[in-house]
Amino acid sequence: MTYSIFADAMNFIKQTFFALLFALGFQSGKAQNISVDEGYTPQDLVEDILINSTCANVFNVSVSGGNFGTGEKSFGYFDASGTTFPFQNGIILSTGKINNAPGPNSYLSDDGGGMGWNGDPDLNDALGLSNTFNATILEFDFIPLGNTISFDYIFSSEQYLSNPMSNQCNFTDGFAFLLKKSSDPNYENLALIPGTTTPVKVNTVRGSGTICPPANETYFDAFNGTVHPTNYNGQTKILTAQSTVIPGETYHIKLVIADEGNHRFDSAIFLGGGSFNFGIDLGDDRLIATGNPLCPGETLTVDATQVGATDYQWFQNGNQISGAINSTYTITSAGDYTIEIYFGTSPCSPPSQILKIEYAELLVINQDLFTECDADANQDGKTIFNLDDIKNLLFTNLPVGYVVSFFEIPTSTTALPTNYTNTIPNNQTIYARIMNVQGCYSDYPVNLRVNTFDEILVNETIGLCEDSILTLDAGSGFSTYEWNTIPPQFTQQITVNLGGIYEVTVTNTLNCPKTKTFTVTASGIATIENIIINDFQENNSAIIQVVASSLGDYEYSLDGVNYQDSNIFNNLNAGEYTIYIQDKKGCGIVFETFYILDYPKYFTPNNDGYNDTWYIKNLEKRNLENSVITVFDRYGKLLKQISGVSEGWNGTFNGNLLPASDYWFEIKLTNGKSIKGHFTLKR
Repeated sequence: MTYSIFADAMNFIKQTFFALLFALGFQSGKAQNISVDEGYTPQDLVEDILINSTCANVFNVSVSGGNFGTGEKSFGYFDASGTTFPFQNGIILSTGKINNAPGPNSYLSDDGGGMGWNGDPDLNDALGLSNTFNATILEFDFIPLGNTISFDYIFSSEQYLSNPMSNQCNFTDGFAFLLKKSSDPNYENLALIPGTTTPVKVNTVRGSGTICPPANETYFDAFNGTVHPTNYNGQTKILTAQSTVIPGETYHIKLVIADEGNHRFDSAIFLGGGSFNFGIDLGDDRLIATGNPLCPGETLTVDATQVGATDYQWFQNGNQISGAINSTYTITSAGDYTIEIYFGTSPCSPPSQILKIEYAELLVINQDLFTECDADANQDGKTIFNLDDIKNLLFTNLPVGYVVSFFEIPTSTTALPTNYTNTIPNNQTIYARIMNVQGCYSDYPVNLRVNTFDEILVNETIGLCEDSILTLDAGSGFSTYEWNTIPPQFTQQITVNLGGIYEVTVTNTLNCPKTKTFTVTASGIATIENIIINDFQENNSAIIQVVASSLGDYEYSLDGVNYQDSNIFNNLNAGEYTIYIQDKKGCGIVFETFYILDYPKYFTPNNDGYNDTWYIKNLEKRNLENSVITVFDRYGKLLKQISGVSEGWNGTFNGNLLPASDYWFEIKLTNGKSIKGHFTLKR
C-alpha cells in the first residue's frame, strides 16, 4: 500500500466512523469544536492576537500560504472558547485549509496538492530537510523592550496516527520558529524540546501505544478520537518558545510550517493568543532545591538596566519596595522579586520574570560526639553507626530538604553508607557535608566513639533438684543488673525454684551491656520402674527402665564407679548384679539388685566337692523356684526331673553312673517360659 493510498483509506475510515457515531446519536456535550476566522489582516493577527500588548513595537508583518482557488487561507484566527482545547484563542498556521481545522476529528485533512505550493528554504536549513511543501509563513520585525521573549504553542498533526504502518514512523511535517537580529545572516530555531537542541516534530514528540517508538512522552498530549475540538489525529502539550534578546535591537522572527515529502497529512501550529511576551530576565533563581541559595549574610545585586527606560520600581512578594526606584537593587532577604520598567510617557511596562531568592540556614550544631558500645563478641573497638540517626541529631535546625552525606576525610568524594562501621578503633572523626547547597557550608567534624565490654561472661547450665531453691549469681563489679524475670529484678543474685532460661544483662562503667544466660534444668532422683532381663541367651542383657515422670538426666552403672549414659547392659554372665542410677545434676543415686539366670554348660560329677551336680542357680531369687527341669539323654530318654530348689542332677540313672556325653534339658519356668538346651557331662 502506498502512502497516498493509505491516506485515502484513512480519510474514508474517519468519515465512515463519524457518520456512524452521528447516526447512533453519540454527540457529547463536551464535543464543542474550535472555530476559525480568515478575516484578520496579518498586522491584526500579530499586534492584536499574538502580542496584545502596548509594549509591542512591531512592523514589517507579512503572511504567506496556500493560494487556493476558492480563496480559502492556510492561516488565520481561531477561537476555542467553551471547548476543551488548551488555548482560548490565537493564531493558526496550517499546511492545508484552516477551514478543515475545526473538529470533530472526522476526516483526514490533506489539502494543497497539485497547486504549486512550495516549501521554505529557511525551514529546510533549520531542520536539515530538502523536500518541504505547502509552507505557511508568518514573519515580522520587532524591537524588544525587555531582554527576553517567549510565546506558547501547540503542534497538531494528522500524522499522529493511532494505528500506523511501520514505514510511516519517520514521516513528519516540519515547522520552526526562526529568530535573528535583523543584521545577522543566520536564524536560531526556538521550536525545540525543552533543554535540548532537538526540533519538535511528530517523530521527536510522540506517545506510546503504537508500533512507532515513543519519544519525549512528557510533552505529548494525546492521540485523538473522533470527538475532539480539532480535526487532527493528535497534538503536543502546550510548549514555550523562548530566547534572550537585547533591548532596543531590531529582530526578525519567522514562524513557518510545511509538509514533508508531499502534501498529504496536514499539520498546524496553534499560537496562544496574547502569549508573545517581552520580559525582563533578572537572572537565575537562587534556591535550595537547585543548590544555589544565598548564604547567610550574603547579598545579591540585581541589574535590570534597560536602554531607554525612564523609571524603575522593585517589588518583593508583590509588595512595592519603598525607595527601590533605581535600575539596580541589592537583595538582603528571601522572597520573590519583580521589577516594573517604564519607557518615557508610555504606560507600557514589560513584565519581569519572578526572581526567587532563598537563603541557606545558618546551621547550629546540636551534638557532634556520638557514642556506641561495641556490639559484637571480639570487642575490637569497631561497631556499626547509623548515620541517618546521627544526621537527625547533628543540627538543631536542619531544614527539610537538606541532603547530608558523610565522608571519612574532607577531600573524599565517596559518601559513607548509612550503616557505617568505623575503621579506626575506639575513636574516629568523620565529616558531614551538605550536598545540595553549594558554597555556604564547610564540612562538619563528627566524632565517633566506641566503648567496649572486655569482661568475659560464661553462660552456665545448672540443675535444680526437686523441692529445692537455687541462687544464680551474675558476678560482682558491674554498674547495673537486669534479670529477665517477671517482674524484672535488678540485683546481682536471684533465687529460683523452677527450671528455665534466666538471662541477666549487666552494664559496665562505660554503660555498655552484655548478657549472661543461666540454663536451669529441673532435676531429681530417679525411680526405677522395671528391669527387663533377657537371659538364658548367648548375649544376656538387662534394660533399666525409669519412671517417666522422673525429672533428671541420668547415667547408669553396675559397680557404682563407672557410669554410662545408656540404660542397656549387654554380655552379662549369670549371677547377682546391682544397678546404680545417678542424677547428673547431683540430686541423688538409687540402686537395686537383679539376677541374670543361665544354665551350666558342663559339670564334673567326680565327688571332688566342686561342680559335682548340674542345676540352675538363683531361680528362687526371681521367684522361679517351682520351675520344673527335665534331663534327657541324646535319644530322648527321661533321665531326671528336678525342681528349681533341688540339689540338681548328679549324673546317674537308677544308681548307675552315666557316661561322659552331651545331655539335653527343658526348663519350664513358672512364668510360662520354656527353655531348651544341652550341656556336657565330663568324667
